[in-house]
Amino acid sequence: MAELRVLLVDDEPLARRGLRHALSRHPEVTVCGECRDGREAVTAIRELRPHLVLLDVQMPELDGFGVIREVGVGQMPAVIFITAYDAFAVRAFDVHAVDYLVKPFADERFDEALHRARQRLRQGEAVELGRRLAGLLADTPAPPVPAPPSEPRSERPAESAGRLLVKVGTRSVLVSVADLDWIEADDYCVTLHVGAQEHVLRESLAALEARLDAERFVRIHRSAIVNVERIRELHHASPTELLVVLHTGQRLRVSRNRREHLERRLGRAR
Repeated sequence: MAELRVLLVDDEPLARRGLRHALSRHPEVTVCGECRDGREAVTAIRELRPHLVLLDVQMPELDGFGVIREVGVGQMPAVIFITAYDAFAVRAFDVHAVDYLVKPFADERFDEALHRARQRLRQGEAVELGRRLAGLLADTPAPPVPAPPSEPRSERPAESAGRLLVKVGTRSVLVSVADLDWIEADDYCVTLHVGAQEHVLRESLAALEARLDAERFVRIHRSAIVNVERIRELHHASPTELLVVLHTGQRLRVSRNRREHLERRLGRAR
């Protein structure tokens, strides 16, 4: 197979950009399309007929498993699942020997999964791949559902991060968590904002959130965490839009489903 036609399916624009970047290192790969949700994916798979689909498991309305059910196991191309749920992936995907990547993944792990998919396609394992997908669907009726964002996380001060090791050029430096203003999701990494400085850390926002002190840091958006000590004010931009204003003047939007939790947190902290 001289050319590998790949379809990207993820509801996060940054995630799709990260996948496209990872594939750009492979000249034999052509990205034949990108989909923002499961419904788009079903249509694209039927019309574009890709060889391989990089398929996000957790998407609103129609998730990754729903896509396979809609298309049909027999018509489904080879799949590499993308998931943020490590325990779920180990339990379900490993049992059926289905390729998957856990966010955030290293370049080496991505290359390994892509190489394995190419090998299976070369060897004509369509029937075997279909059998594995059918077994996965039978044992996994639905992907895991994350806890609502308004529910408080388990607070484990003894396990919370105090300092973070980040790369700066050829050096690695320690950044004190207490100095963080806010944290921004960036592809499969995060950007740490410390005053005028920015540091990139190869870790997902969800994984870092689990290590942070829940009394000091709060998630205000699917792509942003703020240090409550750095919040100067809340600005009601409109009846439906709430902004957090940091001491630096930075303004960050608060998603509707996290607004009540933030206001409760600030009420306790101040």
